[in-house]
Amino acid sequence: MPDVIKLLPDSVANQIAAGEVIQRPASVVKELMENSVDAGASDIKVVIRDAGKTLIQVIDNGYGMSETDARLAFERHATSKISSAADLFSISTKGFRGEALASIAAVAMVELKTGRHDDDAGTFIRIAGSKVEVQEPCGSPGGSVFSVKNLFYNVPARRKFLKTDGTEFRHIINEFQKIALAHPDIRFSLTHNENELYSLPESNYRQRISGIFGKNMNQSLVNISAETSIATLSGYIGKPEFARKGSGEQFFFVNGRFMRHGYFHKAVTEAYHNILAPDTTPSYFIYINTDPASIDVNIHPTKTEIKFEDERSIWQIIHATVRESLGRFNVGPSLDFGPESGIEIPVPEGHHGFPNQPEIRIDSAYNPFDSEDAYKAHMTMMGVDNPPQWHPGRTESLFRKEGSAGVPGGESEAPAVNRNFFNLKNRYILTPVKSGLMIIDQRRAHERILFEEYLATLKSGEKPVQKTIFPVTVELNREEMLIIEDLKADLEQIGYDISMLNPTTITVNGHPGNIPPGEIGTIIDAFIAGYRDTLTDPSLGEQEKMAASLARASAIPYGRGLSGPEMEELFDRLFACTAPNYSPTGKPVIIITPIDEIDRKFSQK
Repeated sequence: MPDVIKLLPDSVANQIAAGEVIQRPASVVKELMENSVDAGASDIKVVIRDAGKTLIQVIDNGYGMSETDARLAFERHATSKISSAADLFSISTKGFRGEALASIAAVAMVELKTGRHDDDAGTFIRIAGSKVEVQEPCGSPGGSVFSVKNLFYNVPARRKFLKTDGTEFRHIINEFQKIALAHPDIRFSLTHNENELYSLPESNYRQRISGIFGKNMNQSLVNISAETSIATLSGYIGKPEFARKGSGEQFFFVNGRFMRHGYFHKAVTEAYHNILAPDTTPSYFIYINTDPASIDVNIHPTKTEIKFEDERSIWQIIHATVRESLGRFNVGPSLDFGPESGIEIPVPEGHHGFPNQPEIRIDSAYNPFDSEDAYKAHMTMMGVDNPPQWHPGRTESLFRKEGSAGVPGGESEAPAVNRNFFNLKNRYILTPVKSGLMIIDQRRAHERILFEEYLATLKSGEKPVQKTIFPVTVELNREEMLIIEDLKADLEQIGYDISMLNPTTITVNGHPGNIPPGEIGTIIDAFIAGYRDTLTDPSLGEQEKMAASLARASAIPYGRGLSGPEMEELFDRLFACTAPNYSPTGKPVIIITPIDEIDRKFSQK
C-alpha cells in the first residue's frame, strides 16, 4: 500500500489558515488597521469599494518597511512582535501571530507600497494567490499603502457566501469603530465608494465616542474611573434613561485591544439592577489597563476573546466602579435602605407609636359577582379608583369543567368557549385548560403575532401606510443610517414612509396602522438594535430577520397591564398563527403546568 500522508502546498495551507483569520472583508480591514497602529501611525485612512469585495485600501504614515521586511511580511508566521514563546505572555501589540498578511495574500490580489521615512526609495510588491508577481523599487511613501483587490477571487465558494453589500459594509464599520475607539490619539478616516463617512481628528476618548456615535451620545455619558493593584479602569457608561433595546454601544478594551467578555458584561448590567427599563441594555465604553502577563490574548484566532488571570476580582472592580459612578452622578441608587443597611430612622421624642391603629374594613356579606352595582360600590368603599371590568358569573366559571379545543400546531391546547384570563405581574397571561394551567408570555406572544403579520405583508406586496399629521424626526449615527438605507424598501413595504433628511437624520412620514405615532422614534431605535442582533442568526432569511426585528421592536413591553378583552384578543390572534408555541427567535411562548403536578405540590407535607 503506498504512503498516503503528504505535505500540503503553501498555497493550500495559506488558504486553510485564511479560513480562520479572514472570514469576510471586515476581517481584512481589522488586520490591516491593527498593523498600521502597531507601526506607530498617527494618521490612518481606510478606503473601501463595493463593501470591500472590489477594494480595501489602508494608508498609514507609520514606520514603513525595508525591502527585505516587505517581502518577509507575507510569509507565514513572519512577525516582528515576538521572538520566543515567553513573549506570548507579555504581548502589548495588536498582531503577533504572523498569519494575517499571508492569509490575505492567499485569497486576494494584494499590492503593497512601503518605505521608511529616511529611505531614498521604497518597495512595491504585488502578490496574487500567495504568488509574488512583482517586486521592485518605487517612490518612498513614508509609511505603507496596502491595497487588497478582488477578495476571494480564487475561492468562489467563499465569495458566494458573502452577504449583501449593506451587511458586509456594516461589519467593516464595526471593526473600524472598535479600533478608532481604542486609539483617540490617532486620526482616522473611512471612505466608501468615494463617500467619506468618518473623518475623526486626534481627540480624547469622550470626543472620539461622540465623533463616532453622534453628538447626542455626549449628553448620555457618565464618567467612570478606578485604580487598583490589579487593574485600572476608565471610560464612560450610559445613563439609564438612554438605555436601548437589544445590544448597541457596548465596548470593552483591555490594554488598547477590543474584547468580548460576557462575564464582565454581566458585571455592568447587574450594577444597573432595578434602574433600567425592561429589555434594555445600557451603553458603555470601558477601558481596562492591566499587566500584559496577567492576560492571555492567544485563545482565539481573531484575538477578540481574552482570558484573565483573576477574572473574579476584575468583575468586582467593574461592578463596584459602575455602581459608584451611577450613585455619584445621581442616576442610580447610592444608598441601600434595606433591613441590613444599618441605617436607623430616628423617632421624634415623646412619640410612642401611631395615635390611631389603622382599621381594615371587611364586608363579610359581599359577593362581588352578584351584580355590577354591588361590585362598583364595594370597589369604591375599598378606595379603588379604576377597578377591573366586572364580569357576571365569574365565580361559577372558575370551577366549570373545561372542554377541549384544538390548537394550530397541535403542541398545546386552548381553553373552552367560556374562558378566563388572569394577568400575572403584567408579564404572563394565565388561563385554565383541560389538562391544567396554561401560562403565556404576553410579549413573546405579541412578537409571534406581529412577526407573521409583517412577514405576510412583505410577501404580499401590500403597503398599509398610515400618514402622520406631523412627521417624526429621528437622529441616527452613520452605521444606523446604513441599516435604514439598506432596508428602506422593505420598511416601505411594511408601511413605513421614510425620508433621508441628512446623513444622520431621517423623517418618518407614515407608519403601519398598529403603531402609536408617539412611539415611532423608540420603535425605529429598537428595530435597528434588534436587526443588528439577528445578523449572525443563520436560521433566519433576510425577510425573516426584517420581520422578527420589527416584531420585537413593536411588541407590547413587559410591565404593561392588559385588560380582559385585550388578553382574549391576544390569545385568539396567537392561536391563529401557524406556530403559536415559539417566538420568532425560537423562545417558548406557552407552557402548561399539568393538574397532576399542581395536585402533587399541594399534597406535599
